[in-house]
Amino acid sequence: MEEPIVVGIDIGTTKICTLVARLEGDTDMRILGVGIEPALGIKKGNVVDISTATQSISRSIEKAQRTSGLEIESALVSLAGSHVMAMNSRGVVGISGGVISQEDVDRALEAAMAVAMPHNREIIHVIQRGFTVDGQEGIQSPVNFSGFRLEVEAHIITAAAATVENLRQCVNGCNVDVLQFVLNPLASGEVVLNKPERDMGVCICDIGGGTSDLAIYINGDVWHTDVLPVAGNQITNDIAIGLHISPEQAEQIKKQYGHAITGEVGEGEFFTLRTFGDDQPKQISRRELAYIIEARVEEIFQLLHQEVRRSGYENLLPAGMILTGGTSQLPGIRQLAADVLNMPVRVARPENLVGLVDQLQSPAYSTSVGLLKWSELMTQPSYAVTHPRKPKTSGFKPSVLNWDKLKVLVERLLP
Repeated sequence: MEEPIVVGIDIGTTKICTLVARLEGDTDMRILGVGIEPALGIKKGNVVDISTATQSISRSIEKAQRTSGLEIESALVSLAGSHVMAMNSRGVVGISGGVISQEDVDRALEAAMAVAMPHNREIIHVIQRGFTVDGQEGIQSPVNFSGFRLEVEAHIITAAAATVENLRQCVNGCNVDVLQFVLNPLASGEVVLNKPERDMGVCICDIGGGTSDLAIYINGDVWHTDVLPVAGNQITNDIAIGLHISPEQAEQIKKQYGHAITGEVGEGEFFTLRTFGDDQPKQISRRELAYIIEARVEEIFQLLHQEVRRSGYENLLPAGMILTGGTSQLPGIRQLAADVLNMPVRVARPENLVGLVDQLQSPAYSTSVGLLKWSELMTQPSYAVTHPRKPKTSGFKPSVLNWDKLKVLVERLLP
């Protein structure tokens, strides 16, 4: 039997990363192709110029095709943006035969989806949070349980239909079909979270260029998700305004000299920079730069803290917060996050990769690699991963993703 090939296209605010991988054995994944391009025509996860965005995506796909030697016809695509919303719902069904079957589980999940949905919203994920059989709670997989009443709690993630369609149009314009959209923190979570963290209760935050994407895992399942429109680009803009330099200079300075805690920078540390209106370069205090960065980073984590409190699960997160995404590489950000959130914090990146991985072992590529992991999960018969809109057959070969075996209308995450 041929080893499956999986493809993920991570469309972010600052970069577009297309990855091609081959699944080897039950758990190994070898990266065959990588295509990384600057993201143009995209702002805060939304397409603002279809033509320009399509060209950027096309260049990324072409690079991945050249390095892998394979033609990409379909892929999983990342999704973020403040248009993403989530709700929790409950579905209840009666069991006629006394023993619960997969069909009963599907009916319960369909009942959970029977909520008033505006015509301008599209369901992206439906994630089971747990089942209850005749009052017995905490059941992960109720199939073959004896009972007469089945309840399910589901986490339903939706997005603006027009925004999703614009993104789909850009990918289709590159002659690639979208098998499924995957929310950024759910993809990242597949590669940076471990099982004890998921079970105990943990919050993952993917801080990219345009958005900070949040997901809360409790008892192994997703209980809450949100996308905040603040991230690394706001830090860059603050530096550009505060130091009177271009955004391109500010981004470079942030990466080279930036620090999230002013007190951690020595008073005698300087760097040379030419600002607007100056004929000659002048020395800038690194502490002045850190002061600008610290104010914005602290605000970002205060907003994240407010969202965690609003979810009602703040006291159910003993494993704390896991930071990933490009902005999480900023020196001092972990300590500042721990101080603001008052919880354990660690910075995570993809690990145990094989193949063309030189650029990918960085927090900036957690979502990119996570898309491949998501594809890997869908090839396993123990997972029922589907999409409300029936996906097309894989673009490589019929054996890549056996969609005929996937259940309809529901996506489930298992720990």
